[in-house]
Amino acid sequence: MRHSPESEEPLEALLAAVAGEDRAAYRRLYERTSAKLFGVVLRIVKDRGMAEEVLQEVYLGIWRGASSYAAEKARPMTWMITIARNRAIDAVRGRREVLLDPGEDGEDRIAAIPDPFDAAATFADRDALTRCLDLLEEAHRHCILLAYCEGWSREELAARTGKNVNTIKTWLHRGLATLRGCLSS
Repeated sequence: MRHSPESEEPLEALLAAVAGEDRAAYRRLYERTSAKLFGVVLRIVKDRGMAEEVLQEVYLGIWRGASSYAAEKARPMTWMITIARNRAIDAVRGRREVLLDPGEDGEDRIAAIPDPFDAAATFADRDALTRCLDLLEEAHRHCILLAYCEGWSREELAARTGKNVNTIKTWLHRGLATLRGCLSS
């Protein structure tokens, strides 16, 4: 059963419990953060299968590194996004090295190179998204980008903007509806 964000256990507390090797806290942390971290990873690696593999590495890194989390240096989600971003960049670098050194099974690796037409479609999608984002009010656009690209919580957005959480929820809901309408046209 999902709880409202206001009633959920703070991420700091979950990370502290994970540092103590609490598997139940680890599961709750995963349930609360995996969608956002998957989005961060997928945006970088641009391959769903690879993103799933990288996400496993991310959570292994979180499990192993939870005791090193320092609340005074970064918010929990920022800390986890940094881990995710670094693992994803490492994965992309590793993939490029493999593609640059064909070795024995070079034909298979060459076949794995993305199709230029797929890349063109990706650029067209990105251009369409950028055009649609430009239709939003600046504050709404900023909140959507921080929430869905950087993993900010509604509470963090409310604190940043000086608005209440319900206003942030409304902005996000309306902004996403506008984006869906724009992208489907």
